[in-house]
Amino acid sequence: MDHIVKLDSRQEAALQSIADKFIAQHKGDAVKALKEMIVLNGHLQDRLDELSAPRRARR
Repeated sequence: MDHIVKLDSRQEAALQSIADKFIAQHKGDAVKALKEMIVLNGHLQDRLDELSAPRRARR
Protein backbone atom coordinates (compact mmCIF):
# COMPACT_ATOMS: atom_id res chain seq x y z
CA MET A 1 0.00 0.00 0.00
CA ASP A 2 1.47 3.34 -1.03
CA HIS A 3 -0.28 5.57 1.48
CA ILE A 4 -3.17 5.71 3.92
CA VAL A 5 -6.17 7.87 3.10
CA LYS A 6 -8.25 9.25 5.95
CA LEU A 7 -11.89 10.06 5.27
CA ASP A 8 -14.21 12.36 7.15
CA SER A 9 -17.71 11.13 8.00
CA ARG A 10 -19.26 12.67 4.88
CA GLN A 11 -16.70 11.01 2.61
CA GLU A 12 -17.12 7.72 4.45
CA ALA A 13 -20.90 7.84 3.95
CA ALA A 14 -20.48 8.58 0.24
CA LEU A 15 -18.01 5.72 -0.13
CA GLN A 16 -20.37 3.36 1.70
CA SER A 17 -23.23 4.34 -0.60
CA ILE A 18 -21.13 3.66 -3.71
CA ALA A 19 -19.94 0.33 -2.28
CA ASP A 20 -23.53 -0.71 -1.54
CA LYS A 21 -24.57 0.13 -5.11
CA PHE A 22 -21.59 -1.77 -6.56
CA ILE A 23 -22.45 -4.86 -4.51
CA ALA A 24 -26.12 -4.53 -5.49
CA GLN A 25 -25.06 -4.61 -9.16
CA HIS A 26 -23.56 -8.01 -8.39
CA LYS A 27 -26.82 -9.28 -6.89
CA GLY A 28 -25.55 -8.88 -3.34
CA ASP A 29 -22.49 -11.09 -3.87
CA ALA A 30 -19.73 -9.15 -2.11
CA VAL A 31 -17.02 -11.63 -3.13
CA LYS A 32 -17.95 -11.36 -6.81
CA ALA A 33 -17.97 -7.56 -6.52
CA LEU A 34 -14.57 -7.58 -4.82
CA LYS A 35 -13.09 -9.80 -7.53
CA GLU A 36 -14.36 -7.45 -10.23
CA MET A 37 -12.99 -4.44 -8.34
CA ILE A 38 -9.55 -6.09 -8.14
CA VAL A 39 -9.59 -6.72 -11.91
CA LEU A 40 -10.74 -3.16 -12.63
CA ASN A 41 -8.02 -1.72 -10.38
CA GLY A 42 -5.42 -3.86 -12.15
CA HIS A 43 -6.50 -2.50 -15.54
CA LEU A 44 -6.45 1.07 -14.24
CA GLN A 45 -2.99 0.59 -12.73
CA ASP A 46 -1.71 -0.77 -16.06
CA ARG A 47 -3.04 2.33 -17.85
CA LEU A 48 -1.49 4.65 -15.26
CA ASP A 49 1.84 2.86 -15.62
CA GLU A 50 1.69 3.27 -19.41
CA LEU A 51 0.93 6.98 -19.10
CA SER A 52 3.71 7.63 -16.62
CA ALA A 53 6.37 5.55 -18.42
CA PRO A 54 7.41 8.29 -20.92
CA ARG A 55 7.83 10.78 -18.08
CA ARG A 56 10.16 8.43 -16.25
CA ALA A 57 12.24 7.88 -19.40
CA ARG A 58 12.84 11.63 -19.72
CA ARG A 59 14.29 11.96 -16.22
